[in-house]
Amino acid sequence: MGVDDPSTEFNLKTHANSRDVKNAIEKIPQKGGRSNVGKALSFVNKNFFLDTNGNRGGAPNVAIVLVDGWPTDKVEEASRLARESGINIFFVTIEGADENEKQNVIEPNFVDKAVCRTNGFYSINVPSWFNLRKVVQTLVKRVCDTDRLACSKTCLNSADIGIVIDGSSSVGTGNFRTILQFVANISKEFEISDTDTRIGAVQYTYEQRLEFGFDKHSTKQDVLNAIKRINYWSGGTSTGAAINYASEQLFSKSKPNKRKIMILITDGRSYDDVRVPAMTAHQNGVIAYSVGIAWAAQDELESIATDPDKEHSFFVDEFDHLYRFVPRIIQNICTEFNSQPRN
Repeated sequence: MGVDDPSTEFNLKTHANSRDVKNAIEKIPQKGGRSNVGKALSFVNKNFFLDTNGNRGGAPNVAIVLVDGWPTDKVEEASRLARESGINIFFVTIEGADENEKQNVIEPNFVDKAVCRTNGFYSINVPSWFNLRKVVQTLVKRVCDTDRLACSKTCLNSADIGIVIDGSSSVGTGNFRTILQFVANISKEFEISDTDTRIGAVQYTYEQRLEFGFDKHSTKQDVLNAIKRINYWSGGTSTGAAINYASEQLFSKSKPNKRKIMILITDGRSYDDVRVPAMTAHQNGVIAYSVGIAWAAQDELESIATDPDKEHSFFVDEFDHLYRFVPRIIQNICTEFNSQPRN
């Protein structure tokens, strides 16, 4: 990878054995020019890890960046986007900037801004090119330690999402189908499998029903089919009891390395208290989103939602406008995930 404008020398599926890879590496000509690391990372993120270029779903994505001296462009933004799409960035830096380069230094702490985590695991500094071979073993060991490749987890592939659906009489059959379409549209955005994001659903009236648990469906298509098959129940509205039920039936079975996300959809005021069940869920690490329609009560929606309310609580006057919230909910789930500390 190089310089003013990056290009691919060979992609993930060009060579099928290590001998061919080694030969191909030896044939790479040096380009000369500037050290545009930010541009290179942006290029890798947009082009390199595509399925069409040989990316395999289950395998972690790793980018090892070798930098001699100092980048001549900004790396922060390109690195953030690469991390957020699941790329584990390692940096091997060789020497510091020489006197000529020092005046072009844009980000003095560029390594910490670029690497997957700032705990030292993702960066290696060597005093000169001659010392590079000494770090090969260390680097290989780290890249192969898949449990520590923290950036493989993204907002779309590492959640257990429990959807809690109001099936009370006021909803009605037609609107219930609209709710299910909304639930399907949210689910569609995630990478679903038994090791990635998992989805479960509860429907409630006075009573509660587990429609399907987190471990029931392990492909996106199965989840979408299961959502379609949910039958409208009709009855009262005990939202508090439904939150307790979701905590027991769904979130108590959540995996420890998954973010627990509850999305509750209701069209009216609850017959029971929602505050205590919601508080208990929050204390157990559940991030709660509330979506209210028509007669839903603002105070209850805010009690159910995780703070800050304005990012976790939504209200629409009619069912047909539900679809508008899909991008916002996904965006907020991702913003929250991506704002975790990187140390």
